[in-house]
Amino acid sequence: MHVAIVTVGDEILAGSTTNTNASWLAEQLTDRGSTVERILTIPDDREIIADTVSRWAAAFDAVIVTGGIGGTPDDVTVEGVADGLGRDLVVHDGIKDGLLEKAASFREENPDLVAEYELQLDIDAAASIPEGATPIVVDEGWVPGCLVENVSVFAGIPDEMRAMFETVAEEFAGDAVARTIFTPAPEGALHDALEGVTEAFDVTVGSYPRSESRPGRLRVRGTDEATVEEAIAWLRARVETVEPPTADD
Repeated sequence: MHVAIVTVGDEILAGSTTNTNASWLAEQLTDRGSTVERILTIPDDREIIADTVSRWAAAFDAVIVTGGIGGTPDDVTVEGVADGLGRDLVVHDGIKDGLLEKAASFREENPDLVAEYELQLDIDAAASIPEGATPIVVDEGWVPGCLVENVSVFAGIPDEMRAMFETVAEEFAGDAVARTIFTPAPEGALHDALEGVTEAFDVTVGSYPRSESRPGRLRVRGTDEATVEEAIAWLRARVETVEPPTADD
């Protein structure tokens, strides 16, 4: 499966927020055998979102869009997706009922906060998704994401985005297999090995150079697990390897 990731947010483009969503999603998709072919960050602009979704939904097997879906005036991700797919934006009754329950529970649990601040909740806007879309409801988020055609729309808040992805993760199973080995050798010393393994096996190899604190990585990808394992063994016989770094490294 060939997947494109679109992250929506002025704050990402301004550098005030780090785009951890794209890197996390790319890793999850790759681990499931899908191939991420594009990652793009675009502004909170309804027309740009619509144009990107329209073109990419036709070009890739699946498109994941993350961004503001909260129902406030600056949250235009869902609207842009609906425009890009030529669908009306409609209030989903099931989502609306759930949001009304969440709002009532919040008021009951936070009386002091409610008394101090006037909550301005546009329930209809928050409950609107493209016509015919399937809601993605998670406890972590206020507003659901949705799945429409081959486009998945997730929240921009990382915890909410991850929870939404997990509910539809099986949709992204692919036939690609990937294995990684680690080496202390500089990238300039790996040319013959990298060229040789792709000539000997039907695989692709990515080389990621070492740093002062971490070893280099060689990532082998293919569509046949046995072939990938053979390629890894071939590389191990010709390249010095080390144990993978730990989370504390």
